Amino acid sequence: MQKIRIILLLFSLGVAFTSFSQATSPTDFYAGKWEITILGSPRGDVVFQTDLVRTDGKLTGKLVDKADPANGSLKILRVEESATKLIIYFESSQGGEMSMDLTKVDDNTLKGSVYSFDATAKRIK
Repeated sequence: MQKIRIILLLFSLGVAFTSFSQATSPTDFYAGKWEITILGSPRGDVVFQTDLVRTDGKLTGKLVDKADPANGSLKILRVEESATKLIIYFESSQGGEMSMDLTKVDDNTLKGSVYSFDATAKRIK
């Protein structure tokens, strides 16, 4: 009976340790400087620069319009991320809260959309 208890205890500890080791924090793949281009908007192609910074486990930052950096910045409201996808929610003066859905293409490129416009993002080195 004592051997069964020891075996069950070791099994339980093994399961708990395996579960704990799989609960890793998000990677910092998306953290860093990016140049995001929205193609074909009514204003033409719009280029934003952003520096996504991880604060308290969440990505934060702002989108700065490259053509008008003094007046053209949009606060990032929240960011959702997975291994292959990044969704940036921001406040637009014309459309209220909007989202930018970007999918990982390679280590330096993301592609996706904002509303009905295509968008690309390239890592700034």
